[in-house]
Amino acid sequence: MKHNTLKISLCISILMNSLKAFADEGMWLPLLLDQLTIADMQSKGMKLSSEDIYSVNRSSMKDAVLLFGSGCTGEVISDRGLVLTNHHCGFGQIQSHSSIEHDYIKDGFWAMRQEDELICPGLSVTFIIKIEDVTSQALMGVTDGMSESERQQQIEINNKTIEQKAILGSHYGAYVRGFYNGNQYYLFITETYKDVRLVGAPPQSIGNFGGDADNWMWPRHTADFSLFRIYADKNNRPAEYSAENVPFKPRYFFPISMKGVQEGDFTMVYGFPGRTTEYISSYAVDVIQNISDPQKVAIRDARLNIWWNDMMTNDSIRIKYSAKYYGLSNAWKKWQGEIMGLKKADAIEKKMAYESDFNSRVLSNPEWQKNYDQILPSLKIVYDSIRLLQPLIDYYNEALMSPEIFRIAGIVKPFSDKTGIDTTSSEGMFKLTEKAKAQVKAFFKDYDARTDLKMTSEMINMSIQRLPSDRLPKSFLQSLNKYDGDYGEYASDIFAKSFLDNEALVLDFLNDYKKGREKILLQDPAFILATALKDHYDSSILPAYMRLNDRLNIINREYMRAQMEIMRERRFYPDANSTLRVAYGKVEGYQPRDGVVYNYYTTIDGLVGKYFPNDEFYDAPERLLQLYEQKDFGQYADASGNLRTCFIASNHTTGGNSGSPVLNGEGQLVGTNFDRCWEGTMSDIYFDASQCRNIALDVRYTLFVIDKFAGADYLIDEMFIVK
Repeated sequence: MKHNTLKISLCISILMNSLKAFADEGMWLPLLLDQLTIADMQSKGMKLSSEDIYSVNRSSMKDAVLLFGSGCTGEVISDRGLVLTNHHCGFGQIQSHSSIEHDYIKDGFWAMRQEDELICPGLSVTFIIKIEDVTSQALMGVTDGMSESERQQQIEINNKTIEQKAILGSHYGAYVRGFYNGNQYYLFITETYKDVRLVGAPPQSIGNFGGDADNWMWPRHTADFSLFRIYADKNNRPAEYSAENVPFKPRYFFPISMKGVQEGDFTMVYGFPGRTTEYISSYAVDVIQNISDPQKVAIRDARLNIWWNDMMTNDSIRIKYSAKYYGLSNAWKKWQGEIMGLKKADAIEKKMAYESDFNSRVLSNPEWQKNYDQILPSLKIVYDSIRLLQPLIDYYNEALMSPEIFRIAGIVKPFSDKTGIDTTSSEGMFKLTEKAKAQVKAFFKDYDARTDLKMTSEMINMSIQRLPSDRLPKSFLQSLNKYDGDYGEYASDIFAKSFLDNEALVLDFLNDYKKGREKILLQDPAFILATALKDHYDSSILPAYMRLNDRLNIINREYMRAQMEIMRERRFYPDANSTLRVAYGKVEGYQPRDGVVYNYYTTIDGLVGKYFPNDEFYDAPERLLQLYEQKDFGQYADASGNLRTCFIASNHTTGGNSGSPVLNGEGQLVGTNFDRCWEGTMSDIYFDASQCRNIALDVRYTLFVIDKFAGADYLIDEMFIVK
């Protein structure tokens, strides 16, 4: 234990010593700004103190930043709990309220009165109340002799105790997260509100102008925003939905600047970045760049083409599959940009050069050599094995097990195992059945069996062509042999004989379920195939991969500690892990390729230049075009009389930063983060300051759409506008 405590102290000391050189790269824990980065931020234009950004003693900017749902960021922009986030973050809610009669995806939605705001069951927003270093408590009882599973088990026990103690007797939540590959741990105290209602969203032709064609691209002209409102009980405390609830009164909300931004201006992004792996080895980058990303792109090419063709020929399918399609395509296009960016930045070669320097330093010091000389060779050995397994992992997860009908198989699976159901308890059976029925109804709301059949056939075809036969279930291969390679006929036969693609039949099965009825499920061909694939993956493929990952966790933890100890001139920030972070940089354009230079902002002129009537990506509402022709931009025009739409800056962002507030040096809202440039999507792995740019919606365009386009000026009235 003494040895472990010395390691903790050493890491903290090294972290402080490593932060001597500053750049725009980094995602910083807000409670550490005063010690680590605030001086650099202020030298670059930040006019506020660290206490203004994060404080537990008084209201601060952190109190206006929230985790929206489970994977986006939002910000409070009024004293009545009005929340601004991205259109794509709110899209699931917009879709859930849409129908052929009320197509809010196509037409947009605006609640012109508070009573018109739409209830969003299941949607929540979470604020961070406090962050605290709990490294010593989290690692209590952890020793060097433990296996990785034993280590994690001990840490989980410790963290659960920390969490329970932290919120005892309160309505708060808590979680502990690891940082620097498990070398440090922080506690987060949270407050979650569950009554969140949809207030407004532009039509998709504004909120997702450019669609998939412009996704991850610059220049952009997308008003990627939606508005929600938080409701609380009469005491301003979190509460489930009730007609008696009232608009939430925030501890802090962001003032909105009408001044806009200029090139070189300081900007800050405050939000919940999802996941980065900035400190992985060249071996890891090689697997991502040359194996995993390319094959996942190829698989999703096929899936997306099938969905798209059906969406374009049927409005019902378009509404059902819109959110799923854009969710699937988002990573698909990101991976393409990641491959391109890593190659352009020579990331593998630069990682190798860094590793060579690291290794030279290790060999120059006897103590370092004793502790760290086997780190890089050990990483290479592990990744040599991962290179062989990665295609199996990707094809099973992205292709073989991706048919949607298999999701229904997973929902009803508990009813196939008699030992998994308490048939002696009518209450237990009722709860299990009702839960399954709710999941089934939610699934079929956005499902089309014919579309799924096409996709299933193609995924089987691609997997058979790519994977060795000894890595597939024997029962699956035996079934295929009966169809002489006609995978379309095989898939059609499964769907024809299965009841799992029919909502009424699945609900009948659940409603009438009793002991003995499991035989129906066990004889269903879709259920048989789903179970065979999942069981084979879980028993024959995943265990080896997990063992390699356990080994990687150990080596990477040592590698992270070693880098922080040895590469003292380098600045080390913790990888993103969906916790509250601050990133900062400046407004600036970039040069994506030879002979091309991108400006730092776009205007509505560019939108109209891209406009193409009835095009899926570049159509635009008539009302917007009329306002453009009349140059009726109101107070939202810039100094030259034009309306700016978006801008870019060098803030280090990733997934999860969608919807994050983009703030100027005075802490005023100037934009909403919604994307990165395509050339810079590799910033999750390698940050290149010359290419990595976050893309933000200019808040003046947001206000213009709310006010001039939608006529919802009452929403403008409740905001604090700085002119």
